Amino acid sequence: MTDIYSDPILVGQELSVVYPNGNGGLYALNKVSLRVLEHEFVCALGPSGCGKTTLLRVLGGLLPPTAGIVFYRGQSVSSCRREVGFVFQRANLMPWRTVLENITLPLELQGMPDWAAQERAMELVYLVGLQGFEDVLPRDLSGGMAQRVAIARVLVHNPDVLLLDEPFGGLDALTRERMSVELLRIWQTQRKTIVMVTHSITEAIFMADRVLVLSSRPGQVRLDVIIDLPRPRLEDMLYTTTFGSLARRIRAAIE
Repeated sequence: MTDIYSDPILVGQELSVVYPNGNGGLYALNKVSLRVLEHEFVCALGPSGCGKTTLLRVLGGLLPPTAGIVFYRGQSVSSCRREVGFVFQRANLMPWRTVLENITLPLELQGMPDWAAQERAMELVYLVGLQGFEDVLPRDLSGGMAQRVAIARVLVHNPDVLLLDEPFGGLDALTRERMSVELLRIWQTQRKTIVMVTHSITEAIFMADRVLVLSSRPGQVRLDVIIDLPRPRLEDMLYTTTFGSLARRIRAAIE
């Protein structure tokens, strides 16, 4: 469990986002405030269209808030930072590049020598369990494997924070469960700070240190609950009284 007295790595203060639509604007977020501690795993839930993706984009510097401010390690965020990596719902791999070449892409863009980029990429290949698939093209990968490549590509430049927008949303139920366990293993190995959007209450409780529930649009923080379950998380926990109680509390906040 993360130390609740440690300094936050990521802070959002009174974040509001209004999209212009010619009719007074579409309010996506309304005065959302949150603090994310270093090494913490936070999941965000809420009804469809409540602004979860918008919140991630604001935290990552991809979208400026209409009002409010984001701080990374005490510095205001006005654009993307190398210390913050983003994983989208779709892997968005380059179809003409192999697994290894997709992972090395960010390092190539930074001008790293080929030998160093490939050495670093191979470390990530083993971390995400893709050894033996280095020379495979994306068309020959399963959905879960493609998302592993996407996660490795983000990790290759060693960001401090990972923002994940429904990274397993397009996968079948069994693959999604396996990928959840895999992401927890990677998080426990790398000790990154993670903020992840999901629609699954079970997934959020199983993975997170803390769960945020946003209200219907415009999104506001309706519930901020600590998941006081021991780690490592085991599948047997899904059937405990504590897990069920947390699930009911979160579901009530969403509904």
